[in-house]
Amino acid sequence: MKKKLSLAYSTCPNDTYIFYALAHGKIDLGGLSFDIVLNDVEHLNQEAKKGIIDISKLSFAAIGHLTETYGLLRSGAALGRGCGPLIVARKDTTLNNLKSGKIAVPGLWTTANLLLSLFMDKNPNVVPMTFDKILPAVSSGEFDGGIIIHEGRFTYQNFNLECLADLGEWWESETSLPIPLGCIAMRRNISPEIICKVQSQIRKSIEFAHLNTSRTDHYVQTHAQELSKDVVRQHINLYVNEFSLDIGKEGEKAIETLFVKAREKGILPNSDKSLFACEDNKKL
Repeated sequence: MKKKLSLAYSTCPNDTYIFYALAHGKIDLGGLSFDIVLNDVEHLNQEAKKGIIDISKLSFAAIGHLTETYGLLRSGAALGRGCGPLIVARKDTTLNNLKSGKIAVPGLWTTANLLLSLFMDKNPNVVPMTFDKILPAVSSGEFDGGIIIHEGRFTYQNFNLECLADLGEWWESETSLPIPLGCIAMRRNISPEIICKVQSQIRKSIEFAHLNTSRTDHYVQTHAQELSKDVVRQHINLYVNEFSLDIGKEGEKAIETLFVKAREKGILPNSDKSLFACEDNKKL
């Protein structure tokens, strides 16, 4: 009898690209099967509070709140350089304006919102909404500024907005480390053997996608919210990288640094749990 696990990830191109082979049985699932649900990452962040989903895409900020229940997997994450959230606003707006202004963010438990608090060294006046609504809301004047993620990096100028700060560049200048954005996490009460098997399968799913990119196109584009193929390809190239295959030592240091800085500011709770759900690196 197959072991069935619940698996949740976002509709963003990097996630559908990463999970295409696993979701469509293009790799050996090793006796496992998956009940898959796709949703916005902040929805997944909030759902993870219930501790029901076995495997979930989460913002790193979210797992910082959930380390008692979930541990990281080493494959499937979004870390990197030159890929951090941007602070955008209408022309002639300054960062000083935003200190007392109202800022749209893609969710209270997103890494983008956490980075904004670290960057401003205060608790800014933020309003959460799904990431795809932020650009039009800022452009219309409903908000003084917004934090954009995902493909918003490539489209914000279409809304006549300017970038006031690149939080990824700021993070890199402060730490010399890649910016940790999103991760794949798994419930700690699942057997270590299954956890490590899933971690390995996610890596194999990414490797399949790299070797068969065109076969992922339909699945990715179906969930890409009418994004052009060029924007989808830019998105995947930016967010699916060597850290997606394996977080590695540098990625691990980046995550630990983010958690330390957030805990020092009281943004994340302290925890003595290990970062990872599967401690056997050889299982990758």
